[in-house]
Amino acid sequence: MYPVIKSASYVLVHTPNIMMECGTTQQLERDNKSDYIRKAMEHIRPFEEAVDYAPNQVYIGNISPEELEHIPRPWYDNLVKGSSRFSKNGEIMSEDEFYILMQLCDSFDLVKLEKNFVESMTAKIKQHIILKNFSDKVKPGIDLDEIMSLIDNDAVPLRMNGNIVGCVRKAHDKDINLAAHVMLENVANKASAVLALKHLIIDNNIDPDSIEYVVECSEEACGDMNQRGGGNFAKAEAEMAGFSNATGSDTRAFCAGPTHALINASALVKSGIYKNVVIVGGGAVAKLGMNGRDHVKNDMPLLEDALGGFAILISENDGINPIVNTDIIGRHTVKTGSSPQQVIQSIIADPLERAGMKLTDIDKYSVEMQNPEITEPAGAGDVPRANYKMIAALAVKNGQLTRDKMEDFIKTHGIIGFAPTQGHIPSGVPFVGPARKAIMDGRMNNTMVIGKGSLFLGRMTNQFDGVSVVISKNPGITQEKTMDEERIREIIASALRNLASSMGEDQDD
Repeated sequence: MYPVIKSASYVLVHTPNIMMECGTTQQLERDNKSDYIRKAMEHIRPFEEAVDYAPNQVYIGNISPEELEHIPRPWYDNLVKGSSRFSKNGEIMSEDEFYILMQLCDSFDLVKLEKNFVESMTAKIKQHIILKNFSDKVKPGIDLDEIMSLIDNDAVPLRMNGNIVGCVRKAHDKDINLAAHVMLENVANKASAVLALKHLIIDNNIDPDSIEYVVECSEEACGDMNQRGGGNFAKAEAEMAGFSNATGSDTRAFCAGPTHALINASALVKSGIYKNVVIVGGGAVAKLGMNGRDHVKNDMPLLEDALGGFAILISENDGINPIVNTDIIGRHTVKTGSSPQQVIQSIIADPLERAGMKLTDIDKYSVEMQNPEITEPAGAGDVPRANYKMIAALAVKNGQLTRDKMEDFIKTHGIIGFAPTQGHIPSGVPFVGPARKAIMDGRMNNTMVIGKGSLFLGRMTNQFDGVSVVISKNPGITQEKTMDEERIREIIASALRNLASSMGEDQDD
């Protein structure tokens, strides 16, 4: 009785102003008083171009990864004109709408919006599929003078079209863990995750009261000076999403977090502890514009201008939806080692071998699905393709593939990169939604979801990390045969005779 992938949602939030204000690269360049900030402003793309950008359309589900392969690069010059910002399972949200959502998700009056801005958003709020349900909860704005006074007291400004329309203030005068820029990161993470959760239930007609547990797996960590990173994003997001019967917790494992969460959630459902568990991740503000210097240098748009979010519902087996095969779990252990070959062997080849499968038996591998158009100018190359080359090379080494078929293996079992470079966001999970659809349509039998993480970034260990799990076509629910009453009586009688004999009693008695 394996758990199933019941539904999935994917969202992007176009946030160029937050990128320029709080993206780590931009903050560092501003502190260094470099000329980059002035140049970068000329490379910001409008919302319409972000919507028409093909990889973004793939991420929210309007275009398949296979279709993306046939769109010429550079994709930023070959836009899919007239694309919809909404999909069947998500959307691309504009920044002004996101400011409203941030205010709605703010429980401590930290997000302050200017009154004229709030009033100007009234019609837009009432037309939005998610925001319209909260229109009566939007707080009235305040005067610009008050906002400017807060900014003078270390609040982070929120801008639109060059104008200040709000700010995020600090939550404590002395605690750096509750500083304004940290609170902006946390509220933005929460809001983008809530957006994904709301699309999950609204677009798929799911009863929010049926959700019993939420596992939050982003790369942010909320807490104060006494428990930095204590959490709990999951409970906060569940509250805002209307999951009144849910509890939850946060899972942190850098980029590998979402796959860890997928496995943990599947185990909770398979064990019978919960029937419906959601894993969710919001966006990482710090990673906005991460490769901006190289994009500007190459006269490209700043492509890392969107926060990512996703939500996946794992439920009891219904005999229909694809199963999470918890018998095929890959894991990078403490003793594994960190060479690329050791990593691929432990999290991909070993679990398949234990299941009696070859590397060629997996239809598609969902690895680190970063958009190569973002990473190549920065010298990181095509990350998904590099992973597929290593898997193919391992198949050759293990005698499952001839060297001359490596390129065919990459084409057949690989997926073109399309996800934003938001750390945890591209790590395996972006393909869960498309894979679910392909399996249910009969175009695919299985996929392996792979999450890898760099634990050494936390300066606590030099260890690498990685886990994997296989999602497969549902074979249908099978019931174990029950023994008839006569056979049960025979077993009980035999056991009693053995017991009597061991005690020296008369067996007939």
